[in-house]
Amino acid sequence: MTQEAHVTQGPLTTEAGAPVADNQNSETAGVGGPVLVQDQALLEKLAHFNRERIPERIVHARGAGAYGTFTLTRDVSQWTRAKFLSEVGKQTETFLRFSTVAGNLGSADAVRDPRGFALKFYTEEGNYDLVGNNTPVFFIKDAIKFPDFIHTQKRDPYTGSQEADNVWDFWGLSPESTHQVTWLFGDRGIPASLRHMNGYGSHTYQWNNEAGEVFWVKYHFKTDQGIKNLTSEEAAKLAGEDPDSHQRDLRESIERGEFPSWTVQVQIMPAAEAATYRFNPFDLTKVWPHEDYPPVEIGKLELNRNPENIFAEVEQSIFSPAHFVPGIGPSPDKMLQGRLFAYGDAHRYRVGINADHLPVNRPHATEARTNSRDGFLYDGRHKGAKNYEPNSFGGPVQTDRPLWVSTPVSGGTGNHGAPVHSEDDDFVQAGNLYRLFSEEEKVRLIENLAGFIAKVSRDDIAERAIDNFRHADGDFGKRLAVAVQALRG
Repeated sequence: MTQEAHVTQGPLTTEAGAPVADNQNSETAGVGGPVLVQDQALLEKLAHFNRERIPERIVHARGAGAYGTFTLTRDVSQWTRAKFLSEVGKQTETFLRFSTVAGNLGSADAVRDPRGFALKFYTEEGNYDLVGNNTPVFFIKDAIKFPDFIHTQKRDPYTGSQEADNVWDFWGLSPESTHQVTWLFGDRGIPASLRHMNGYGSHTYQWNNEAGEVFWVKYHFKTDQGIKNLTSEEAAKLAGEDPDSHQRDLRESIERGEFPSWTVQVQIMPAAEAATYRFNPFDLTKVWPHEDYPPVEIGKLELNRNPENIFAEVEQSIFSPAHFVPGIGPSPDKMLQGRLFAYGDAHRYRVGINADHLPVNRPHATEARTNSRDGFLYDGRHKGAKNYEPNSFGGPVQTDRPLWVSTPVSGGTGNHGAPVHSEDDDFVQAGNLYRLFSEEEKVRLIENLAGFIAKVSRDDIAERAIDNFRHADGDFGKRLAVAVQALRG
């Protein structure tokens, strides 16, 4: 299905609606003379062009998106009172934005990088945003380290390039990153397309039911197209030949009517079990083993409509993990807690205080009823309604029912680490992942890691990086050390 040609509707106009007499020639003082400042069509056109780009996202700048439908296939009301999860067969409109993390807006798709998997559900109770990745874990477990981590992935302030020294210095000094780095440099580090990878909510979230019972959940989106990946060599070739490969593949598959889909699963932990679980269940660097909490299939996600305009709908789309609906809420995950603020704040700066007024971000089945007014690009939607609460003029009122159930806390304030559990460890799950790989997968993993570590300028940085993998698995570290030594000489 291809995009239909637009039918011309009347004359070309200025932004104010006045017809444009000549869009080919600027107004001048005589033939061949200087351009006149009174040519407002020209000045308006150039001024708008100068401002067409908004600041790109600090992370996840390179993205593609599509609209779709989530269909509930299992009754989950025993765990959550969210209305869009209330009835088998119920469908909810969605918008999904995929992205790479480190690259800028003009970077290539086929690179080794985690992929963002940001999903907006346009529910009858407002928008619910689930902001995740194509990996179930992350590099760090506390948001206070996030700016430092991203600085290591971005361009060095002196060289203007990403530097292996910065990347491996930080990872080597942050053992918690070992699990995610093992994921990233394995085969799934470069998906063949956006359709051929899984998505994960990554964080732990709260579900609560009508009785007020609390459950901790993790989301999994398993691709129905099957997992397909690129080798480093295949990716380098593709990135050079077609930098837009993933975006193009997604768009063209939907145009052909080959709608990508994912089977949606959740892992569910009764709240009472969290305190005594063998490791911290809110640690973003760890997965919950499936033998402890088997995934439960709850629905199907299908993408079936392309955006009409990439800038308006993909670049200006905003997602925030703070956008919850009744029955769903946050957990004590320290990375999630930081993101509850950071995502919304980034969009208020990048797109503007009224970014929620844009069609892609606006709730579909309910109207946003707030007392927020004015600001850049305010559209006057509230007209003359009072902008304070309480008021006696029929204004919106509070419900007196929180979206989620409160989490008990105790102790003094302070810069605390995570609570201690019996099996908290930064290396166990990285080792488990390594041992799951086939011999061929291990060979590629070692080659990918060694090729990057070998680029560092100092032996101590390389050795510290290798030592983390040695702690994860002896064979892993030994083979990596040999491979790095062979490359460094």
